[in-house]
Amino acid sequence: MTFKIDKQDQYTVFTLEEPQLDAVIAPKLKSELIILQQEGSRNLILDLSHVNFVDSSGLSAILTGNRLWKKQGTFVVAGKLHPSVAKLIEISRLDTVLILIPTVSEAIDYVIMEEVERELKAE
Repeated sequence: MTFKIDKQDQYTVFTLEEPQLDAVIAPKLKSELIILQQEGSRNLILDLSHVNFVDSSGLSAILTGNRLWKKQGTFVVAGKLHPSVAKLIEISRLDTVLILIPTVSEAIDYVIMEEVERELKAE
């Protein structure tokens, strides 16, 4: 599995550089997400802009990320999604569950604003 990880203070960007997120890739992605969560990455941006196919295993891996970050921070799926990927997310109604943002830079802005809100609520 080919990917890039960009760790910053407030967020981590995980860019999957594979054309398919399927039964071969999904278990590896889940493992990497678990490692990042255990390392303390508070917010994760999953960049799927290189992915042009996702199957049910891939959706499961995405949902694993969403579940892992639900209590500790923010999980965002970013990148201009391939039409088939966007359609699958829409058909499975995951567009009502996931935070989908069209670019990584917008996702970073979103995550930083979420962090500010959490800090204000904590005071």
